[in-house]
Amino acid sequence: MRLTILLATLMLAGTSLAGERALTDDGGRKVTIPEKLERIVVMHEALLGLPLMDLGISPVGSYGRGDDGRSLTAVDFIDTVLGQGHDKPKGIGAVGQIDLEKLCALNPDLIIGTERDLDKLAQLEPLAPVYIQNVSTGKARGFSVEAELADVVDAQDALATRRQTYLDHLEKVRQKMPPKQGATYLALIVHDQINLVGDMSGAVQAIEDLGFARLPMEGLVPGAGMGSTFSLPINAESFGRLDPDLLVIMNSYAGKDRSEAAIRARLDKLLPGWDRFLKPVREGRVLFLDSGEVATPTIASAEHTLDAFEALADR
Repeated sequence: MRLTILLATLMLAGTSLAGERALTDDGGRKVTIPEKLERIVVMHEALLGLPLMDLGISPVGSYGRGDDGRSLTAVDFIDTVLGQGHDKPKGIGAVGQIDLEKLCALNPDLIIGTERDLDKLAQLEPLAPVYIQNVSTGKARGFSVEAELADVVDAQDALATRRQTYLDHLEKVRQKMPPKQGATYLALIVHDQINLVGDMSGAVQAIEDLGFARLPMEGLVPGAGMGSTFSLPINAESFGRLDPDLLVIMNSYAGKDRSEAAIRARLDKLLPGWDRFLKPVREGRVLFLDSGEVATPTIASAEHTLDAFEALADR
């Protein structure tokens, strides 16, 4: 009898283990997650939710949304990056403030957080397995976040399809504007001050895949400062000396107007006369991008960037 019970117990344990996978996350933690994931909650929609949705996987919950899925921020990245018509995750509180009751009600089978969520593990781990994914400049590059998440959610086939679509688009743009040997670029985003865009975005992936290399700048440490997930501040003096072969400028995604006119108006307030003393602008070596489209670490954001280059080549 005891042997029969022992065998039954082992069989049940084997069944349970067969439905799970063991992973090591970017925090160095061993995480066991279900083989079949159906209710994923993300702790950062733009940096984690968008890459998953680009692979065809819709999170059920995220920060920054209301109970009805309405965006509580100035830009709805799902609409601007992926287009209209996608299911929206339910909110789990304002950004930076977890509503544990709402999170628990979603009954998640996996919670995916960034390296900045390590201090929340005590709150999150009782609710579901928690996987930590690096997203900051200096820790992630281009759409590497999407590629790594594809392994977590077992979506390698979807990733391969998206990559091929992107590569075909990239080749089309290369035919229109072959890269110059040794051409350099810098990408800026304008908030209340001017910031240098780091390595983590679809925009940077596309720019570098087109053959541009980042112009080195002294005194900047990747991953430093409050904006380290995406950008690093630079001072007015450094801004005035910038002279890459291509200068890319975008407006803050915290504003509704991210057009070229809005970017120019904001820079006029920060640095009057900038378009007269900045050499790349005077010589027409500038590309204006919509940060709402290109700032996420997704293949979709890289494709929006290629669209902008293609439009520039067709002028």
